[in-house]
Amino acid sequence: MPTVAEQLKAARETKGLRIHDVADQTKIRGDHIQALEQGDYDVFSAPVYIRGFVRTYAGLLKLDVPALLEALNKELAQSGQAEPTLSPPQQSVVDKAMFHLSKFSRRAAMLTALVVVAVGGGITGYAVWMHNQNRDPLEGLSSGAFPEPGSSQTLPLPSAAAR
Repeated sequence: MPTVAEQLKAARETKGLRIHDVADQTKIRGDHIQALEQGDYDVFSAPVYIRGFVRTYAGLLKLDVPALLEALNKELAQSGQAEPTLSPPQQSVVDKAMFHLSKFSRRAAMLTALVVVAVGGGITGYAVWMHNQNRDPLEGLSSGAFPEPGSSQTLPLPSAAAR
């Protein structure tokens, strides 16, 4: 039994189509069509692209698409192409955090930072105000700055000649 690549190439040639014609009708790049016809599946980044392109190409050529895809799956399994998994890979905490941060817009991030700074400044200001509320205003001054209450020390009056 011929391979999928051989079946695609033979069907295209019997219909008299050039690779360029197939590329125009299917919107598949010409180099991808050539790779499919040569069985060079390493050109494609994932098996899902191979299957999609073969489905489209076989549909254009009026081939039996389900049978061709079944043969393609067997060929891919023999060549070691991995089946795509439908479950997402396990994510670490850092991956989840980066994903959620990537959804933040720059404007929202700036607004959030502004709110955090304003709230932090408000809390700090309130704490300083409350700390200074019960403080003696003369605390920390030396005793020589003002006369002690009840002392009889007075300042000398200027002399009459200085008046």
